[in-house]
Amino acid sequence: NSPKETYTETEKAFQLGFVAMTEAIVVAVRLVSYVVILIIIAVLANTMAMTARERIKEYATIRAIGFQPSYIILLITLESTLLSILGGFFGMMLTFPAAIIFRSSTGTLFPVFEISNETLIYQILISVFAGLCATIVPAWKAGQINITNALRSI
Repeated sequence: NSPKETYTETEKAFQLGFVAMTEAIVVAVRLVSYVVILIIIAVLANTMAMTARERIKEYATIRAIGFQPSYIILLITLESTLLSILGGFFGMMLTFPAAIIFRSSTGTLFPVFEISNETLIYQILISVFAGLCATIVPAWKAGQINITNALRSI
């Protein structure tokens, strides 16, 4: 074995080790991302529950004038989903500057760091999913309110 071949084998081993380390970093970032998404869903669900609780009198009034519980459930679901989509849209707009900052701070470590269309589609889908998940319990409870008890608390 000549020194050149040893150097090539060493270089290959280094590259394989680097690829394995990079893959571990990507897996860790992905896991942290999932945890962050779950926390965001929990915060959004808490916000929607508080909003629904504060509006019980309004929902009771809507029910008293003849609207069905399904209308209230749809109203709360659409509100939550719209808020979630708007938040997702602003997050998508911040993705591009964040990618530019990340690319410039890592130098040659990640020479190609592009935001794919698939990533943007996932951002939209996760926003809709978060809005729908956050509204299930609050919307159901608001649809099941007792009109007389809710109006009596005025």
